[in-house]
Amino acid sequence: MTHLAILCVRNEGAFLLEWLAHHRAVGFDQFLVFSNDCQDGTDTMLDRLQELGHVTHIRNDGPYDKGGIQFTALKAAAKLDQVKKAKWILPLDVDEFVNIHCGDHTLAALHAAIPDATAITLTWRLFGANGQVRYTDAPVLDTFTRAAPAVMHWPWRASMFKTLYRNNGIYKKPGVHRPRDPNAKKIDQAKWFDGNGARLPDQFVTKRIFSNFGKDNYGLAQLNHYPLGAMESFVLKADRGRAVHSDDLLGLDYWVERNFNTDEDKTIQSLAAPRAAALASLTADPALAELHRSAAAWRSARFEMLMQKEPFRALFGRLLMTPPSQPVPQRAAQFMVRYANLARTAAQNLP
Repeated sequence: MTHLAILCVRNEGAFLLEWLAHHRAVGFDQFLVFSNDCQDGTDTMLDRLQELGHVTHIRNDGPYDKGGIQFTALKAAAKLDQVKKAKWILPLDVDEFVNIHCGDHTLAALHAAIPDATAITLTWRLFGANGQVRYTDAPVLDTFTRAAPAVMHWPWRASMFKTLYRNNGIYKKPGVHRPRDPNAKKIDQAKWFDGNGARLPDQFVTKRIFSNFGKDNYGLAQLNHYPLGAMESFVLKADRGRAVHSDDLLGLDYWVERNFNTDEDKTIQSLAAPRAAALASLTADPALAELHRSAAAWRSARFEMLMQKEPFRALFGRLLMTPPSQPVPQRAAQFMVRYANLARTAAQNLP
């Protein structure tokens, strides 16, 4: 085993097979997936995937640590032999897709480009709703192709990253955005590099969770982040809650800070052929194919149910009234940069 992806899911069976097929194509050869409180059959799908040898599935139904559902899962993961034996580890969410720009677009190519790295920051590139209102059972990577600009000054969350790190004892535990619990005896061996292949300063070794603002961080690799989906899917996401803090109800502020559609980015299609082959192999199993169809149908039925309730009906109405993001006029952009600089000082003190 060389590369392990760790995933936490709830009610996301409609997206799981595409995510798995893509990351197989990228070069991950092991998947550890935690599920919790699933109503759409995601957990049953994961059981079948485990039977076929594609993933390791663990139910994470509580009780939960005060850090939340995802933190509880990663805390449990640290104790597993599968995690201890992995050479490289990357915790991900089902709406995050690794997108490598160098060589043959695989993890092997990324390592060849940055051979000295013990940790590589994969900075989010936010992909907006692309004008999609209704949820349809169609590939995420083909449907949502409009993204934020490569250079962003604000919001700072647009520059957050996930960390692909070598599991060589420098850090003892995986974390949501970066590995945790550094080993004092080995920490000086850490060599962090960004998505351009540039060596990062020492502060990244112990505390940073976001890349520097105002620069393109995507030269060699990026993390395509699809936090919204169609408007209907966002309503279901609000119903589900966050993986870190499940009681936080997502609102219009979350949508506005992530609905960037100014630039077209189809670079992830570099792996379209191997991804399609991997997906075809998965859906050739009749049980998986039926579980996928059932999960997609559940989403449509769940949306109809939520439309009978407040605050979900109100949220959907506000989404329909919110225009997609457009290129920012120059004067407005200067205003944003000015106030982003004031906020940057505060953000630098975040963990």
